[in-house]
Amino acid sequence: MSKLVLVPTPIGNLEDITLRALRILKEEVDLIVAEDTRKTGILLKHYDISKPMSAFHQHNEHKQVDRLIDRLLASERMALVTDAGTPAISDPGFLLVRACIQHDIEVECLPGATAFVPALVNSGLPADRFVFEGFLPHKKGRQSRIKAIAEQAYTSILYESPHRLLKTLQQLAEEAGSDRKAAVARELTKIYEETIRGTLSELILHFEQQGVKGEIVIVLEGKSDK
Repeated sequence: MSKLVLVPTPIGNLEDITLRALRILKEEVDLIVAEDTRKTGILLKHYDISKPMSAFHQHNEHKQVDRLIDRLLASERMALVTDAGTPAISDPGFLLVRACIQHDIEVECLPGATAFVPALVNSGLPADRFVFEGFLPHKKGRQSRIKAIAEQAYTSILYESPHRLLKTLQQLAEEAGSDRKAAVARELTKIYEETIRGTLSELILHFEQQGVKGEIVIVLEGKSDK
């Protein structure tokens, strides 16, 4: 019976994968659909998993959807994985999931690794209600998004690349105030993992002096009514 299984994969440390995920990748699917087959290949080799793979990323996902749906309708079972974390969260995957639902193909999503949850919980900022913003636009719509985030009453979470971190922190400080509390989580689950906490001005100073490397998650305090 055809089925698409969304399988979270480690965001850094290869031990952060569930036994269930390994069983499904090794025994229960015919094809692994991967954002980057080279990166996924490293994970599969580490766990001695040998399965065919097909690339599915932001540059080919529109072309690939119909082909993958045809194979699923022919009773194949597939696992969808991203480079790191849970598929379809700031990564390709939504189009395939939507197409499966439209064709009455079963979709299952396993629980597992994602970067924003540990970044939020470890930030020390309120985690009872929050807004996940993903990646900001590089140009069009960027400033309006930043203004909206600055006015948000709840904790906001953003993904950012290292070379844009300082620019984003500076823009957030301009709109939210330099004394707004925030945290920057870097290289989560990896050897050089760290979380830097403080006001936006303190974070800007820190990264101006220390430089920026690795994958970044920004957690921003919500606007106070006081």
